[in-house]
Amino acid sequence: MTAYAIAKLNTETPHAEVVEYIERIPGTFEPFGGCFLVHGAVHEVKEGEWPGAVVMIGFPGIAEARAWWDSPAYQEIAPLRYRHMPADIVLVEGVPVGYDPAATANALRESLPVAE
Repeated sequence: MTAYAIAKLNTETPHAEVVEYIERIPGTFEPFGGCFLVHGAVHEVKEGEWPGAVVMIGFPGIAEARAWWDSPAYQEIAPLRYRHMPADIVLVEGVPVGYDPAATANALRESLPVAE
C-alpha cells in the first residue's frame, strides 16, 4: 500500500544549506522507491491556516518510507534543512485499492453513543 511523507515547511529566509538539502534529498529517497509528488508548488488554503510550503514524497509502502527517514543518507542531510527551516512532517499510509469509506462510516456510527 502506498505511503507518503508529507511536510509543512515553515518558510524561513533562504539559506545555502537549504539549497544543498534540496539538491541532495532525491538521492536519499530514490533508493527506497520514493519520488516527489508535490514540491515547490503554490498551495491554496481553503480552510484554516497553512503558512509555508508543502512537500509530499510518495513511497511504495510505509516500510520504505520509514527506512528512508531512518537511513544514514537522509539523517546526514536533515540538519541542513531543520537548522534553517522548521517543519511538521508525517509519514502516513494511503488507503488500499478498493477502499470503501462507507465501512469507516459504519464503524464510526456503531461507536456513537446511543441516543435516548
